[in-house]
Amino acid sequence: MVTKAAARRSQQERTRATTAALVAAARELFVESGFSGTSLGAICDRAGVTRGAFYHHFDNKEQIFREVFAAEQEELAAIVRRAFLAEPDPWDGLLAGARAMLESSLDPAVRRITLIEAPVALDWTVLRDLQASCKEQLRAGLAIAIEAGCIPDRPLAPLTSLLYGGLCESALDIARADDPPAVLRDTLAQLEAMLAGVAGRVSGCAHTG
Repeated sequence: MVTKAAARRSQQERTRATTAALVAAARELFVESGFSGTSLGAICDRAGVTRGAFYHHFDNKEQIFREVFAAEQEELAAIVRRAFLAEPDPWDGLLAGARAMLESSLDPAVRRITLIEAPVALDWTVLRDLQASCKEQLRAGLAIAIEAGCIPDRPLAPLTSLLYGGLCESALDIARADDPPAVLRDTLAQLEAMLAGVAGRVSGCAHTG
């Protein structure tokens, strides 16, 4: 005999599976055809679900794009976090995390969804809110670097906004360049020089010499 609790779990599992299938299908199609070139019918067909099932989970195409974009931002945040934590020195971690963020611009799927389609598909305030996790990670990294003596004690909010805004704009330039790897190389060189300026020294933390 199936208990009510087991039935609820089974329904929740089906709901999660359907949602995951729709988001995965939508991501593939947004990469292939862009936001405007992807129809709800195509998403449903790719996911193997009915329109009724789609509308049970999402209100419209913009809402499912938000889910896709949010997942991309969480993955990017995880990539940056791993790069930061892989370095024992917070100064090197900041450079590694920023480098990882910019290098992600070379990934075709990331480039299409986060840098080309998202500004078209999402309202600016929605886009900004969904990017909050990545910006917060940069703020946390800067705070650690200040605590370690890598950077002089500075107001974190404006410093974070200035650096994060520059990284986002640079990522757009890389994504839309005729030669993205070349633009990435130039950008990384300028990034290191800029962070050295923020630190008020030529290289490294004070305690590293």
